[in-house]
Amino acid sequence: MNTQLSCKEKSPIMPIPRWEFVAMMAAIFGLQAMGIDVMLPALEIVGDHYAIKNANDQQLVIFAFVFGFGFPQLLFGPISDRFGRKILLQLSLVGYFITAFACMFAPSFGSLLALRFAQGICCAGTRVSAGAIIRDLTKGRAMASILSLVYTVFMIVPILAPAIGTAVMVVMDWRWVFGCLGVFSAVIFIWIQFRLPSTLAEEDKRPFSLGHVMEAYKMVASHRVTAGYMIASGIIFGCLFAFIGASEQVFDEVFGRGEKFYLYFAGIAGLLAVMNLLNSRVVGRFGMRRISHMVILIFIALSLANLLYMQFVGQNFWVFYILFMLTFGCFGMMGANFSSLALEHMGEVAGTANAVYGFVTISLSSSLGYLVARTFDGTVRPLLIAYVLLGLSSLIVIFVTERGKLFEVGEGKS
Repeated sequence: MNTQLSCKEKSPIMPIPRWEFVAMMAAIFGLQAMGIDVMLPALEIVGDHYAIKNANDQQLVIFAFVFGFGFPQLLFGPISDRFGRKILLQLSLVGYFITAFACMFAPSFGSLLALRFAQGICCAGTRVSAGAIIRDLTKGRAMASILSLVYTVFMIVPILAPAIGTAVMVVMDWRWVFGCLGVFSAVIFIWIQFRLPSTLAEEDKRPFSLGHVMEAYKMVASHRVTAGYMIASGIIFGCLFAFIGASEQVFDEVFGRGEKFYLYFAGIAGLLAVMNLLNSRVVGRFGMRRISHMVILIFIALSLANLLYMQFVGQNFWVFYILFMLTFGCFGMMGANFSSLALEHMGEVAGTANAVYGFVTISLSSSLGYLVARTFDGTVRPLLIAYVLLGLSSLIVIFVTERGKLFEVGEGKS
């Protein structure tokens, strides 16, 4: 097994079997999803334990983690370009492990939020490392295919996480929803320790100085396609975070189906996984642009149809759920493609580019998602209005980025 692989090679060889690489990257990505979704069934209990007066404040357990995930990526990117991906990944996993168990003993709601914020910072390091590793070994449609497969496996986590959280609270104290995150990170640490070599060769490491870091940031920010799809992704994925933040309230307070929340959530995540798998199969034939541009139009149309039905006919659960599940499935054919388009030309600064992309998208999407989730008023109307508006906004950014030409194959057959 090679211990060093240059990101400048035209066709880097996978250091481990492809299936294991996909599973490993999906598990690392899954730390973010687990850190969010395993909490969902416990939010009401957390609110009661800390005597939270405003029910919407329980969403802060989710958003504190998400907010911590954003800004630190700007530092982790250059670090990974200088010292390598694996060492950053290992240190971040250790931090994730420590903060997970510390959350179990938080004496106040404020301290819990602070620890969740710190855990989000650690998770940011794992995400930057994993994204840079994938970019080291792939690019273009090959990267989109790998990312789609990673997201397919990764989406099993949101399917299972609420059920895991529910099961944990049945057999153990509710605090162990935090403890199980520590166990998950420990397993991944052992796995990468023995199976993942370095993917950044010595000659590809960039100096860690203010000048070189700013040069890398400028390279990312000034590239029209990279910047455009980064912003478009941040806007459209605000819809995803809005639903995650308000999902328990939607199913419980609006439709009175809170007892089966984890099953309905699993159905939505399941279709999302299927769409990611489908994207991995067709992206090589049709390209990232053609697929993602068509899907964002479908996303807007489905959101508008759902909004009009809920507004003028009535809040029927099955109509909402089916249309919403189809809408959510669209993320499966946008996420990997937007990311691949944004990072396609950033191989020289893969770590920094991944960090900037992650920071901008997560900061923008989580902020938008938080604002939308806070408008919950006992109906699904605010959520669906936001989906339509954010979908249109993302489409406008793409239209400007592509200079008014949608569905075309760009450089590198993208």
